[in-house]
Amino acid sequence: MPQLIVLPHVELCPDGAVIDVQNGVSICDILLDNGIDIEHSCEKSCACTTCHVVVREGFNTLSEATETEDDLLDKAWGLEPTSRLSCQALMGKDDVVIEIPKYTINMVKEGH
Repeated sequence: MPQLIVLPHVELCPDGAVIDVQNGVSICDILLDNGIDIEHSCEKSCACTTCHVVVREGFNTLSEATETEDDLLDKAWGLEPTSRLSCQALMGKDDVVIEIPKYTINMVKEGH
């Protein structure tokens, strides 16, 4: 069973996390199901960049990004060559290590 390894994030996951996952599930759903409250302003419809993550290991095991996702990523804060929208990146059969960026382009956070 593959694992999603989340590097520490000051607000969302201070200690980091190692989560056993099934392939074919989005990184965003995995994070939310495990108490890591990543932003997802468009409700996972690939219409914003608030769920942006940087894949540090296992990038090639994820589902391939669509053209729409690639176009949106150009607007993400802290874009890197291995950036993905977590709502669109589906787990494959191998482990993946991600980093949640410190900021998003969402200037207003509900509930904060």
